[in-house]
Amino acid sequence: QCKPPLKVKDLFIDIQDGKILMALLEVLSGQKLMHEYKSSTHRIFRLNNIAKALKFLEDRNVKLVSIDAAEIADGNSSLVLGLIWNIILFFQIKELTGNLNRNSSSSSLSSGPSGPESDTSHPSTPSVERNMSVTVKDQRKAIRALLIWVQRKTRKYGVAVQDFASSWRSGLAFLAIIKAIDSTLVDMKQALEKSARENLEDAFSIAQNKLGVPRLLEPEDIMVESPDEQSIVTYVAQFLEHFPELEGEDFRDPDKELPIESTYVHIKDTPSEKEGKILILSESEENMYTVNHERSHPAPPKVHIHDTPE
Repeated sequence: QCKPPLKVKDLFIDIQDGKILMALLEVLSGQKLMHEYKSSTHRIFRLNNIAKALKFLEDRNVKLVSIDAAEIADGNSSLVLGLIWNIILFFQIKELTGNLNRNSSSSSLSSGPSGPESDTSHPSTPSVERNMSVTVKDQRKAIRALLIWVQRKTRKYGVAVQDFASSWRSGLAFLAIIKAIDSTLVDMKQALEKSARENLEDAFSIAQNKLGVPRLLEPEDIMVESPDEQSIVTYVAQFLEHFPELEGEDFRDPDKELPIESTYVHIKDTPSEKEGKILILSESEENMYTVNHERSHPAPPKVHIHDTPE
């Protein structure tokens, strides 16, 4: 989005003189930064460019742990990635979920359990130590707010999302978000018959081609034992950015139960010594139900769950 555009070929190399970093922060913040950039092959000028960018972040309470200009100038991969994650978290995820909070009558960011992490103090306190700790809390609250938004969007289609990791491997959660935005784009019943790879490919393709959400992930990124949570959070946050009109309805009452449009039953084979199958309905971490049924009979089209133990 820079004018003229800048292209990043190798993040760890291209970031070392500070230009890409300054340009990124200028686009994200809308403030002028590039006028302070000094082009030079000398290390001292490169360090100075990066230091100005880091100071810009710190002035906005972006928590940078063990990240200094020298490490970025040397292309330290783990610290470069840590820096980029902090930028994503602050300028995209925290800002967008903050909009959710401001647009709701009941704050999603403070709907978590009471205690040290639920402190909602504003980070403008004069204490540096307090300032840093509140920033960490804000990060957790921002991600929690995004998770609550996702749960609101997906649960009416019978998809249970508990986290930003394993809950996404089947591809159904991505598809449910898309369906919540435009119900004509996804058939959830058909998706249940497809493989995880097919669902993930469908979700990423539909999101990009029909909704304009850039494809930041591939099925192979999600079809692993432990998908990268930060990558999923970054990708999912894009749906908030592209569809802000969906925000207002999501946090009026975080504890209010929403009607489930359809309850989809996933069939899981039991160990071979047991003749039967288990029907699993998982609506939330607190409510997971299992029902045994004989292998010789077809799965029931509906399972009714009552509050009573029976």
